[in-house]
Amino acid sequence: MYQTFIGLEVHIHLLTKTKVFCGCRSAFGDEPNTNICPVCMGYPGVMPALNIEAMRMGCLVARALNCRIPEKTWFERKQYFYPDMPKNYQISQFASPLGQEGWVNIEGNGISRKVRIRECHLEEDAGKMIHAGTVSLLDYNRAGVSLLGIVTEPDMESGEEAELFVQQLRRIVRYLGVCDGNMEEGSLRADANVSINLAGKGLGKKVELKNLNSSRFIKLGLNYEIKRQSALLDSGKTIVQETRLWNENRDETAPMRTKENAQDYRYFPEPDLLVFVPDGEFLRSVEAGLVELPLPRAARLKVEYHLNDEQSGLICEEKAVADYYENAVSAACKLGLERKDAASRIANRLLSDIKHILSRDKIDLADIGSIKLSPRRLAEFTVLIANGTASNKNAKQTLEAVFAEDKDPALIIKERGWEQINDPAVILEAVNKVWKEEAKTAADARAAIEAGNQKKLKSLTAYLVGKTLASTGGRAAPEIVGRQIEELLYEGRK
Repeated sequence: MYQTFIGLEVHIHLLTKTKVFCGCRSAFGDEPNTNICPVCMGYPGVMPALNIEAMRMGCLVARALNCRIPEKTWFERKQYFYPDMPKNYQISQFASPLGQEGWVNIEGNGISRKVRIRECHLEEDAGKMIHAGTVSLLDYNRAGVSLLGIVTEPDMESGEEAELFVQQLRRIVRYLGVCDGNMEEGSLRADANVSINLAGKGLGKKVELKNLNSSRFIKLGLNYEIKRQSALLDSGKTIVQETRLWNENRDETAPMRTKENAQDYRYFPEPDLLVFVPDGEFLRSVEAGLVELPLPRAARLKVEYHLNDEQSGLICEEKAVADYYENAVSAACKLGLERKDAASRIANRLLSDIKHILSRDKIDLADIGSIKLSPRRLAEFTVLIANGTASNKNAKQTLEAVFAEDKDPALIIKERGWEQINDPAVILEAVNKVWKEEAKTAADARAAIEAGNQKKLKSLTAYLVGKTLASTGGRAAPEIVGRQIEELLYEGRK
């Protein structure tokens, strides 16, 4: 039986306006080689200058991952040649990274594990190579972009755990506002190290899976590699320490190159940058940027708002959605709705009708704070439904109209004539009309009562209630309709 050891190095693009060591614009999707200068192109004699906002964002992530920020940190040159790195070295951190000795808990899908964070280090990204047939093109816009590397200890044991770690890390950096987490655009990508060995024998030969750009590929690639290495050991063969790539078309890993060691990069201190010593003001700015993170927030919402695991998890997937939800519940309570009732109603509406509208209109959940259905309007709408002023039958159409017309729900309901009918006398007129039109159905329902056929009775009663609601345009209060039809059915029998 083999024991598996998995460690990840996740790289995230920090959302700084400019690159980490020069003033070039940092943006995805611009025309190739338009955001470059002598510094990020590595011209002789140029001098890098540290982007302090990149350092602050990096330290913010480090603190969110429970890392220690050292008294001083500095940069080194990491020597290697690739066409996408014009300087032939990368300015990175090695001896004293900005975040050290942290940890994070991963929870979900039946998994609960503490993963130690070895370090968080700030560095510059390389450019991008584009291969088209026999030609390779180079875009240096990405060269020098602020890149934070988050390195774990080999504490994970399966592809599923690694997938969950990356998913949670993505949520954390999005909550902090330091990275958009878009794996398709390369702003969050991961390298995975995996080794297996006989239980109790410690780490085996390490194999690296390079540039995995989706959490699903991380899971698939690692689980494939675990099986591949197990088969090699079972057959008496030796595992080669190497770097491999995940082939998503064939669902397998393939060799890329032999694995480098740290000494291969010949690290030495970057002579053009000073040692960074964080002062009190800098550290206070980092602490001020911390927010309640997804897992603890979901746990709090579950208790405070009486939500289930699925509801709290979905609401806390995006910080903007969780903020929107809590603001809407607070507003509904100020309008007189009981907290537990408001929390339940708004959660159900948010995760059904509203989420459907956003998806249909291709509105990102992260942009929910700017939609026309503000938290105040959602609260007003919820109260109108709860107190019977508005009909639940027309609830979805009301929400659609708010999005389309940018009007308050109460005004839309009044303009459309969608106020709920709660007058028993008015409703009884509609019930009696349907009772005459559906005399056979009413007779069958009474016969079902005599026969004790509850299933048939329930079906026929629902039909009569539905016909009555339809005759009033969905405006009649359903509970009053149901009660009046029941009274007619059992008239003379009690």
